[in-house]
Amino acid sequence: MSTDPAGELPFYYGSISRTDAEQQLKLAGMVDGLFLLRQCLRSLGGYVLSIVWNLEFHHYSVEKQLNGTYCIAGGKPHCGPAELCEFYSKDPDGLVCTLRKPCLRSPDMLVKPGVFDSLRENMLREYVKQTWNLEGDAMEQAIISQAPQLEKLIATTAHEKMPWYHGKISRQEGERRLYSGVQPDGKFLVRDRDESGTFALSMMYGKTVYHYQILQDKSGKFSMPEGTKFDTIWQLVEYLKMKNDGLVVVLGEACVNSKAAGKTPNLPSARRHGTNGYTPPPKAAASALSPAAMASLPPDRDLLPMDCDGFNPYHNPNDVKRFNIKRNLLLIDELELGSGNFGCVRKGVLKTDSGQIDVAIKVLKSDNEKLVKEEMMREAEIMHQLDNPFIVRMLGLCNAENLMLVMEMASAGPLNKFLSSNKDSVTMENIVGLMHQVSMGMKYLEDKNFVHRDLAARNVLLVNKQFAKISDFGLSKALGADDNYYKARTAGKWPLKWYAPECIKFHKFSSKSDVWSFGVTMWEAFSYGGKPYKKMKGTEVMNFLMDGHRMDSPAGCPERMYSVMNECWIYSHEERPDFMKVEESMRSYHYSISKKAKPEATAGAAEPIK
Repeated sequence: MSTDPAGELPFYYGSISRTDAEQQLKLAGMVDGLFLLRQCLRSLGGYVLSIVWNLEFHHYSVEKQLNGTYCIAGGKPHCGPAELCEFYSKDPDGLVCTLRKPCLRSPDMLVKPGVFDSLRENMLREYVKQTWNLEGDAMEQAIISQAPQLEKLIATTAHEKMPWYHGKISRQEGERRLYSGVQPDGKFLVRDRDESGTFALSMMYGKTVYHYQILQDKSGKFSMPEGTKFDTIWQLVEYLKMKNDGLVVVLGEACVNSKAAGKTPNLPSARRHGTNGYTPPPKAAASALSPAAMASLPPDRDLLPMDCDGFNPYHNPNDVKRFNIKRNLLLIDELELGSGNFGCVRKGVLKTDSGQIDVAIKVLKSDNEKLVKEEMMREAEIMHQLDNPFIVRMLGLCNAENLMLVMEMASAGPLNKFLSSNKDSVTMENIVGLMHQVSMGMKYLEDKNFVHRDLAARNVLLVNKQFAKISDFGLSKALGADDNYYKARTAGKWPLKWYAPECIKFHKFSSKSDVWSFGVTMWEAFSYGGKPYKKMKGTEVMNFLMDGHRMDSPAGCPERMYSVMNECWIYSHEERPDFMKVEESMRSYHYSISKKAKPEATAGAAEPIK
């Protein structure tokens, strides 16, 4: 899974050195405005733009900003490296010249992966398994939904996978290891300096071992004294292989730690603080955390969906997921979470072999039982077949004083109400992440040949601000493997403002009509719980759509997200994208704007040279 937004650019070379970049430009003719893009060693997610002008080379650092945009120091921000290069091909805006001719890679030249690139895939899986005990589909869903955040977390411990990292050894032991075997100039290792969580670089020169403390400033960046600063230890080491930056000589051969191979890195918090470094989350959020997640959660980090027990509750499917639940295993609270024609939803507790869990209980009204029992049973049958972290899961049915459908709890409530009540604390990036999760849940339904038929922000429930689940399968229909759409017999009481034209005109429902509803749900989310089509009635909405009109973009909504909405609202269902395409679009934008992990501060003074 490549998440590098420059990966497909034909003038992007990956992790090549400045010397290699200049050699490529020489081979391409050294014409003014010739340029290429390469990976930046200094900052995670950054690039370097190398340009020829007047037979000289000029190199500009392109940094990824906290808001996910890319810019050259003092320049305008751009949503991606491709857009940045497109801008500078028209306006130099401080560069020596405009970008005039791309230096293209030869057909047989692949993008060169960086040190971290080659480790990322395995480290992601190791980290997710170690931290949240996830495997299989749940692991893949976790990685896809949160890859940018996870990559920035694991990048801080990637040095522990490197052959030159020796962990917690003394200065004397470091010297012993360097003196063993051959002793070329530049032979080096990195070790834990002491309990403070700082590091030291030990290296050989002229048969003498020199020791340097690696400094870490208040923003979390690493450097040698007075040297260039880097986001991670491994970036600093790679740089010091090319430039000594205050050392007696550039780094050469690694003093290999044979125990490093195959080692699972520590959690980021453990490396920074010498302990697990855990800071308790707010009380409201803590109840959703599993003990393992609480023990490993780094400080100042936003909760991820995987931090909640609800992400993967069925390690033992026989423990909780029983279709028939005995009444004595349920404790029902008087607190009503919601209500409808069928009855109400109450908060409750389900007793299991491993303890008690919070649940939501849909209670059927006695006076309505004959009318809606069949519909509720159909919903239960559908939900019983679904198992995805971004879909509210059914735990079972209880047939006692009333028929009750027992579901996992999403305590933050419906998305539309949550957003309208928390406009000041929920960012656009946050909403993009939540809607990406909804697209993943809908892609799962599409793969299973399920049509939801009632996707709306009111039916997206939040576990917390970072974790969304699709709910309310009362109108859902399972399609046969060969069916493309389901035709309803009657219109009934339908949510027309969320329905595609073919649903309203011909009563035809498919995953493509769910895509239309997803576009309306996106509009609700990016308008912070706004009501679609304002005060229009159903017939007015239909005429509005048939005339080629669509809802305007919500204020502040990212342009690319409004573009996805309009793709979802393509009139002809044959031309409308499916959820595979929608999820890819949501994922791409979610990855491109993901913020950097919050830095943690540690500082120290330079260790003297021996």
